[in-house]
Amino acid sequence: MPPAYAAHELMLRPARARAELWRTGMGLAVGTVIFAGLQWAVIAVLIALLPPDALMTVQTEMALGNTQMGAVMMLASFGLMAISVMAVAGQVHKRPALSLLGHLPLVGPQFVRVLAAVALLNVVIWILPPSEALDGIEANVPLSNWLRFLPLALPALLIQVSAEEMLFRGYLQQQLGARFASPWVWMGVPAMMFGLLHYRPDLPETTWLMIAWAVLFGVLAADLTARSGSLGPAIALHFATNASAILFVAPDDLLSGLALYRLPVSLDDPDRLWPYLLIDLGVMVTSWLAARLALKC
Repeated sequence: MPPAYAAHELMLRPARARAELWRTGMGLAVGTVIFAGLQWAVIAVLIALLPPDALMTVQTEMALGNTQMGAVMMLASFGLMAISVMAVAGQVHKRPALSLLGHLPLVGPQFVRVLAAVALLNVVIWILPPSEALDGIEANVPLSNWLRFLPLALPALLIQVSAEEMLFRGYLQQQLGARFASPWVWMGVPAMMFGLLHYRPDLPETTWLMIAWAVLFGVLAADLTARSGSLGPAIALHFATNASAILFVAPDDLLSGLALYRLPVSLDDPDRLWPYLLIDLGVMVTSWLAARLALKC
């Protein structure tokens, strides 16, 4: 393990007792079944409570996230993923569910420090030139409505990013890191799986760009996790990154219901998308550096 990743042992220690590959594979299978069962349970409750027309509306809004309540419900539904992976940690690996977060005393303080640093960086980026790059953004949600939903949007977004980090940088990185010393495995495999989660069949011309972007984010989040010994920094980086695209400037119609602005760009047009992706890439890498500075690692 590289010296910079000495704190990674704090993440890996709870997973070492039951780190067999077959058990990790079984954990993923069991987690998938639990997740599907919880989804069906939620649908059953909605069927029991709502008339058919209202049920169809709710399901459509949740699937697209292009209304305010639909986006909140979509984000909050990731809580089912968190429940599933915590159940796997307890039942398959016989360890505390919260051990997925790493060394618990570090989670909160590191989350706050990194979130403050990355938020400050984003404010500076928005204020300083070349802010003209976003001159073409269009209004999406009236400010009064945006503020009204913010108390729901922020915790729902935190649920979403926490669930994904618990699965990819928590469960998978811990289990693979406890079994393999090479960062190519415990960093690369979860990052690739995280990237594939962002596959967009509706965007055949640019979906590979989305996947590549997500893979790079996964590598940077894994690096922060290994340097810090907890998921706090990765959750903070993920929260800030998603807040930019979900709460402030939405890149397309999917999950745009909570965004204050919209980008008038087709995500299926590589030529028009590239400039925005390069800006986004620069912000992501500088955010990672700001997080490392805040952690002094």
